[in-house]
Amino acid sequence: MKTLISDLSLVDFIGDRKGTFRVIVKVPAGFMSSCDLGSELPTLDTWKKGSLQTIEFCPDGYTYYITVFARKGNKIILMDKKIAENLSVGTINQLFSNTNLYSQNQYSFVKAKTWEDKAFVLNE
Repeated sequence: MKTLISDLSLVDFIGDRKGTFRVIVKVPAGFMSSCDLGSELPTLDTWKKGSLQTIEFCPDGYTYYITVFARKGNKIILMDKKIAENLSVGTINQLFSNTNLYSQNQYSFVKAKTWEDKAFVLNE
């Protein structure tokens, strides 16, 4: 994992563990709503721009959820390494261009040249 974004906290809660995911989204009416997703790791391009607020993970055998992606205004403050590994430049450019994830320096750092390239994994 390679990152130049200093105000982003990368955590490693998911790892190789199995569990269920839940998301908190802002609906068009302006209030928050939660959705249980099951055991599939969610991709960030599933929701409309600006609606995804939080992703939570509940490991098998536990009864509580751990926050693995958190947004506060126009700033992503926390993201799990498993989510970051799968995050493409295109997803950031389309859905998170007004946040701290959008960084041409970060793209250069990992040698990303196209929208399909990963934003936090070295592209060779």
